[in-house]
Amino acid sequence: QVQLVESGGGLVQAGGSLRLSCAASGRTFSSYVMGWFRQAPGKEREFVAAINWSGGSTYYAASVKGRFTLSRDNAKNAVYLQMNALKPEDTAVYYCAAVQAVVAATLKNTAEYWGQGTQVTVSS
Repeated sequence: QVQLVESGGGLVQAGGSLRLSCAASGRTFSSYVMGWFRQAPGKEREFVAAINWSGGSTYYAASVKGRFTLSRDNAKNAVYLQMNALKPEDTAVYYCAAVQAVVAATLKNTAEYWGQGTQVTVSS
C-alpha cells in the first residue's frame, strides 16, 4: 500500500512558477513509478508527468514538456513537480499518483494509488 499527500498548490499569475510536492508512505516507495495527473473543471483527468524509480527517466505530456520538471528523492519518499511559465490553461486540481512498475510511461494508463489533490489556479 502507498499513501500519497500533495502540497504546494495555490494561486499564481500567468508566467509564474509553483512547486508541487507529494509525500509518500510505504517502505517500497523506490519500487514505484510516481507522477502527476490533473483535472480541470468540466474536463477529464489527464496525465501530466511520470518518473521511474531511480529518477533517471521521465515522461511528460506534450502540453507541459519544457515547462514542467519532475524529480524524486527516494530518501525522503517524495516527488516534486516544478512548474514554470504557467498558463491559465494549467489551472486544475493536480493529483499525485503511483504504480508499481519499471517504465515511467506505465503510469499514464495504469495508476494504482492516488492522492487527494491540490488546487493550482493560474490567473491571466
